[in-house]
Amino acid sequence: MARTALITGASSGLGAEYARQLAARGTDLVLVARDRDALGDLADALTAQHGIGVDVLVADLVDAQQRALVAERLADLLHPIDMLVNSAGFGLPLAFERNDIDDEVRHLDLLVEVPMRLMHAALGPMLQRGSGRIVNIASVGGFIPRSTYGACKGWLISFSRWANGRYARRGVTVTAVCPGFTHTNFHERIGIPPGEEGIADWMWLEARDVVAESLRDVARGKAVSVPSLRYKAIIGLTRLVPASLVARAGERGR
Repeated sequence: MARTALITGASSGLGAEYARQLAARGTDLVLVARDRDALGDLADALTAQHGIGVDVLVADLVDAQQRALVAERLADLLHPIDMLVNSAGFGLPLAFERNDIDDEVRHLDLLVEVPMRLMHAALGPMLQRGSGRIVNIASVGGFIPRSTYGACKGWLISFSRWANGRYARRGVTVTAVCPGFTHTNFHERIGIPPGEEGIADWMWLEARDVVAESLRDVARGKAVSVPSLRYKAIIGLTRLVPASLVARAGERGR
């Protein structure tokens, strides 16, 4: 597994869980997010528990100047990044027609432009060394029409498939991780209290299981990782039922 991993969106949710599990494997970390206090607390805890090296980069990735600092770290040949985990993101209500268009553009930038730019920055040094892992946190929503969120995640899945096919032969793998509904603080951050998401209990996954299964798929060099058998089955069904039903299913949850 990687020697040094850079993780965006590392202050909470799946990003923080990747940090915890990679730290437990002895991987040094570069943690990126906007919340300086949360990053500092996580870095201190992981250093104390696992004795690893942890650097903190406080950055709003939609801001071009701040994002450039992260890209510069990825391109640093003297301090190589062996794994990039693109986990930064946020959600919006499904009612596109009522959402502020500037919020939608920021959403698009963070879920598509940012990982594209960071992948580009990481690929050069990784290909030069002949090794590297890129992990893009997508979603089952990328297979199911779900407003602009599903569209953004669909792009990430498609690009990861292409990039893995192109670069794996040169030692660099690219994996799109596609979890279903996962217990993190994601929904609370967009104003939905726990238990009010409108999702059946059986559809929920635990973050630790999502990350553990995805890291196994990353180690195997898989282009797409769908943690849990239940969501693998759901994705399989989307290929068999009419598109109109799939679209209606995408309206479930908030």
